[in-house]
Amino acid sequence: MTTTKIQRYSESGVTAHEREHETEDEQEEGTCPECGGHLVADEGHGETVCSECGLVVEEDSVDRGPEWRAFDSKEKDQKSRVGAPTTKMMHDKGLSTNIGWQDKDAYGNTLGSRQREKMQRLRTWNERFRTRDSKERNLKQALGEIDRMASALGLPKNVRETASVIYRRALDEDLLPGRSIEGVATSSVYAAARQTGVPRSLDEVAAVSRIDEMEFKRTYRYIVRELGLEIQPADPLSYVSRFASDLDISDESERRANELLKTAKEEGVHSGKSPVGLAAAAVYAGSLLSNEKVTQSEVSDVANVSEVTIRNRYQELLEAGQDGIAA
Repeated sequence: MTTTKIQRYSESGVTAHEREHETEDEQEEGTCPECGGHLVADEGHGETVCSECGLVVEEDSVDRGPEWRAFDSKEKDQKSRVGAPTTKMMHDKGLSTNIGWQDKDAYGNTLGSRQREKMQRLRTWNERFRTRDSKERNLKQALGEIDRMASALGLPKNVRETASVIYRRALDEDLLPGRSIEGVATSSVYAAARQTGVPRSLDEVAAVSRIDEMEFKRTYRYIVRELGLEIQPADPLSYVSRFASDLDISDESERRANELLKTAKEEGVHSGKSPVGLAAAAVYAGSLLSNEKVTQSEVSDVANVSEVTIRNRYQELLEAGQDGIAA
């Protein structure tokens, strides 16, 4: 509290106890006792000040940050004394300890030959203790497979986390007997991508999987049914931006493709049709309407659908667009 503030209180005959309670009430409300402005915390100086008049309401506040400073990410990692957050993408949730592969001591000095042998034995036993039973070994292999497929498909971290949770549920509910680890892992990735709104087609997921497509589809239906997963049909619009980016077409063509799909959905043309085929046809039609030269063969290669499908869906989209304009 400033000298001016204390003097004003003393002149008005307000006691120190009353001042303390009044200041606490004002701080709880987050308003300045002088002008009624908003109070903000200045962590650099350890003060609470008014954003309007600059009155220092509180000083010498507790600094809850670290006592050290870092000027780059490497220095921050070296000085930090906490580990990484827990994650479902690791079989032990990232809580176990790893013994580093560098054969050096705490001072950076290289270990002797006997010490190196000892550290190698410790690493071996540490790896064995991390997977103590068959369930943990199963989970470790499956999560590694999920991470591999998600990387190949370019899926973000939230999709990998969701896929890991789906696989853990399947393992806990004893759905794996009679099915391969790769099959359930592939189904988890596909279901997670659909749930998070970052869909990949069946063909794309099957291409990076180590099982055949029929087993993948059969396992996926089983997992969805047994776990009661709520998965909405894939929206063709979610594929357009990816196809447009791969084909390197203009924003105008992409906008035309989205408009065609929205009109088709209003007319009910999308019902019963493959969303990937519709998206591919919309991208092809949008590029033609924008006077860009994109062949059906190029779109077919990017979307992994046949040229016949693109031609059929292309005609249906144009008809729906004309009907929508006429209406």
